[in-house]
Amino acid sequence: MPTEAKQAAVAELAELLRDTEVSIVSDHRGLSVADLLKVRRELHEKGIAYRVIKNRLARIAAEQAERPELIPLLTGPSALSYGADDESSLAKGLIDATKPYKVEVRGAAVRGETLGPASVVALAALPGRDALLAMLAGAMASPLSTMAGLLAAPMRDLGYGLAQLREQREAAQSAA
Repeated sequence: MPTEAKQAAVAELAELLRDTEVSIVSDHRGLSVADLLKVRRELHEKGIAYRVIKNRLARIAAEQAERPELIPLLTGPSALSYGADDESSLAKGLIDATKPYKVEVRGAAVRGETLGPASVVALAALPGRDALLAMLAGAMASPLSTMAGLLAAPMRDLGYGLAQLREQREAAQSAA
């Protein structure tokens, strides 16, 4: 790397790769500058960054950041997506934003593993982390609330029965 600018770019990219656990690599061919701006703007609204990268510099940065799972994805014109709350929202956001432009997703580097394009599409189909946690909490709370209802039923029924008995006795006293 002869220039200081390239060294600074590699250092910046290496720091970025250290800070992110999930990144998706896609091919940006077919995107005009205006299209690229639209995609970036749409992704930025979702908290996702979309960055065109040079493969040679990205490979060096991946080695420095100890992210070797990213290296096989860096072939041809590459763009790197990163920054969402979870893997699912990152994949869904990227696929939704680039769908009109038919951008090819090459794969993802997720916590030390390399995922192929089909896995990224499947990941995008999953609900987000918050939705999955809510589903889990609901599944755990459902049997508990059912049991609480079953245990409370005899006391509730006794209360209803006593209330009806009181009403009958009051009706009998007012009739007499």
